[in-house]
Amino acid sequence: MWSHFSAPPPLSECFANVSHEHITSDEQLSRYCEELAEADSIALDTEFVSEDTYHPQLCLIQVASGGRLAVIDAIAVSDVTPFWEVVVRPGHRTIMHAGRGELEFCLRAVGRRPANLFDVQMAAGLVGCEYPAGYATLLGKILGEKASKGETRTDWRRRPLSDRQIEYALDDVRYLHPLYETLSRRLAELGRAGWLEDELAAWQESVEESLNGERWRRVSGSSGLDRRGLAIVRELWRWRETTAEGRNCPRRRVLRDDLIVELARRKTADEKRIGAVRGMQRRDLHSILPQLSQCIERALAMPEEKRPGRLRSKHSPQLPVLGQFLSAALNCICRQAELAPALVGNPSDVRDFVAYRTGQGKHHPDEPPQLATGWRAELVGKTLDDLLAGKTAIHISDPASEHPLVFKPTDAESRPE
Repeated sequence: MWSHFSAPPPLSECFANVSHEHITSDEQLSRYCEELAEADSIALDTEFVSEDTYHPQLCLIQVASGGRLAVIDAIAVSDVTPFWEVVVRPGHRTIMHAGRGELEFCLRAVGRRPANLFDVQMAAGLVGCEYPAGYATLLGKILGEKASKGETRTDWRRRPLSDRQIEYALDDVRYLHPLYETLSRRLAELGRAGWLEDELAAWQESVEESLNGERWRRVSGSSGLDRRGLAIVRELWRWRETTAEGRNCPRRRVLRDDLIVELARRKTADEKRIGAVRGMQRRDLHSILPQLSQCIERALAMPEEKRPGRLRSKHSPQLPVLGQFLSAALNCICRQAELAPALVGNPSDVRDFVAYRTGQGKHHPDEPPQLATGWRAELVGKTLDDLLAGKTAIHISDPASEHPLVFKPTDAESRPE
């Protein structure tokens, strides 16, 4: 699977022996951004801490561009918005690895996506590498380089930072350009550059939706509740979001998911009964009992038609069996096509596909599941359809081969008319 990367590219673009610029003031950042705006490509990474605040606290931004390395101290600089404004400006390629955190910082700062984004982790999955592959894995397998270790538990808020910490942070961008060059070349060879564009567009849209939308259905353990219970979860979730943001603290410190679900099960707005729930005995929680009571009372008084509905999908007993069978088929197809199966679809995606094709799904007819759209439909959708229809069968060719399973037309399909 990795044979296409056996000859690493020259490391002239790896910034191996390049000194870095350490930006610690608004004036420095302004000058740097003026120069960065002329760059053809910007490779970036960040260091942040998320344990103690509502939003992750940005501490460092590392940049490799135009033969230069830079570290922007996001704690020393009063406002890093000028940097993100350069990142979203058209005219350059933005290179990241597993860049969800960086994308969220960018969206919160300027409300727009990075220009011409290329994520090396996603690109690697589209050319046969494992997915999601860590940065160190990609360095070793594609470039034959080793990633630095030893600072993974660093508190990036503390100052001053040591030279070792800064070098460790810079290593996360030092090799992004050669990774981009190698992976983009392989994508072009396989004709999959458009696939990456589609994936990144859909991924960025999902991140935007998660930032802007209400994610109360993600409260762990809430899926089995009735409509009244779900209404309580929604009201408590909304209150928790507002409170956590106001306090600038993690949501779990305001009210844990398991407590939200337990209160939704009990369906009582009585403060004494709320306070008697196991886990509600903390002193700081006693002060919020009236607010919790108001949320629950509001949900209980809500008309039935305004309560959220349950997400149900009636599946036949055969669905798990079919899902397991077709998951194995999908895995086989992906391996033969030099694609990471986890990037193409997981078992849940396969079950959604089967349910959709057999008329059991929860999908709207105009909203087919992931495996029935785009390049996935082209790559695996037809084969899965043929397997479901009995037009294709799976055979074991050579148990010892790298690809032991083969797909063949059934007798009914191969027999001449």
